[in-house]
Amino acid sequence: MKKIEVKVCLGTTCFVMGGSNLQELNDIIPKKYGDKVEVSASNCLGLCSINWEYSKAPYVKVDDEVVNEATVEKVLEVIDRKLNIKTL
Repeated sequence: MKKIEVKVCLGTTCFVMGGSNLQELNDIIPKKYGDKVEVSASNCLGLCSINWEYSKAPYVKVDDEVVNEATVEKVLEVIDRKLNIKTL
């Protein structure tokens, strides 16, 4: 199985809109998923510049799926779904 790639945007807008809280994924993901998931930070994913007026920062990409208004919980839900892990 190919590793799931998680990219956390740490650009200025995403960082101040809550992206700083997403850094805890660096601790959670290895403990919860082992080597099935790889997490990295990006200086900017460029997603809010596509339509600044309707920006829903912070953004995280899980493989090619964009998670807007991202929280740790939302990102973990997407990863669980991609790995077919049932949550309660």
